[in-house]
Amino acid sequence: MSDKRDYYEVLGVQRDADENTIKRAFWKLAKKYHPDVNPDNPEAEQKFKEANEAYEVLSDQEKRQRYDQFGHAGVDGQGFSGSYSGGFGINLEDIFSSIFGDLGFGFSGNSSRSGYRRQGPIPGANLRYRMNLDFMEAAFGTDREIKIRKEDLCKTCNGFGTKDGKEPPVCHICNGSGQVTGVQQTIFGQVRTSQTCNNCHGSGRAIDEPCPDCIGTGRTMVTKRLNVTVPAGINEREMLTLSGEGEPGTMGAPNGDLYIEIHIKPHEVFSRQGNTTFCVVPVTFAQAALGQEIAVPTIDGSMQFKLKPGTQPGDIYTIHNKGIPYINRYNSRGDHKFQVELEVPHNLNKEQEELLEKFEASMKEDNYKKRKGFFNTIKKIFTDFDSKKSK
Repeated sequence: MSDKRDYYEVLGVQRDADENTIKRAFWKLAKKYHPDVNPDNPEAEQKFKEANEAYEVLSDQEKRQRYDQFGHAGVDGQGFSGSYSGGFGINLEDIFSSIFGDLGFGFSGNSSRSGYRRQGPIPGANLRYRMNLDFMEAAFGTDREIKIRKEDLCKTCNGFGTKDGKEPPVCHICNGSGQVTGVQQTIFGQVRTSQTCNNCHGSGRAIDEPCPDCIGTGRTMVTKRLNVTVPAGINEREMLTLSGEGEPGTMGAPNGDLYIEIHIKPHEVFSRQGNTTFCVVPVTFAQAALGQEIAVPTIDGSMQFKLKPGTQPGDIYTIHNKGIPYINRYNSRGDHKFQVELEVPHNLNKEQEELLEKFEASMKEDNYKKRKGFFNTIKKIFTDFDSKKSK
């Protein structure tokens, strides 16, 4: 049985962690335990190797699947290639590049790729944030302060990754091209080759003394508070955009944006479809039959509304301009609709029962349109049936 620690435990992530979570967990451990940061510290070196091994397995979908199914036995001997071991010739910049992609200034190339060309400025990544709103907050708008965790340019080095906070000097090996050329002997003779410069890793600029705060990456994780104005009438899953509040770009490129996705909590009384609001209002028999005034709830509060005499259960009434405000349309709102629900009284006393019996006895078929039509239809069905049966 293997005495290795569980890879998920090593990185400090859950077993269902996504790729981005695994990347960030490894990067955090790499910055903490890398031998460049901990010279002559065997314990830190061992922890770095352990984290590196865990990351190489869990970041590979096929290896991770084998590990989840068979444990260490599923990947031992094939899961770990020691990409960052071997004397640690590859530094933190290389690790950052392999995890987060091409970012420039020493993080832009993978030395195993041939034919690499220096990349120009790259815009920052966009971020997403989920905001949950109450029904009324979405209807009338609100101001919220949110807190996001994101990457930002290191304040100490101005995002350059250098100890002095200045732009890294041009690489003296490739003279800023990011490429070195050579001649290789093959069976066809000498062949001129070109490969990524190992000194600057293809960026054309080399960091001699890295920033102590970001360890040469030019980036740090920050927590930022932002004020967000939610407009009245915003709908479910609509997006608000905060320009430039995403992650920073490289080499002076603009920041990404922050997209805020709106989710609205259900209301105990109201529902909505677009800018139209809905509710159900219970009424008494007398209110419906006589067409009396009733109290109708709206998002602005209760209002009086006169029913039509003979209102039936399920009838729907519309109150104009009492629904959800339209975004960017001043003083314009949707409608409010309510459905009538007839509430039958219960727990009647003797006097009430007698009054209802007298009332019922006074009623005639002409007082009940649907009832009269229903029984006439039933009568016709059975009459036709008996007629056919007698033939």
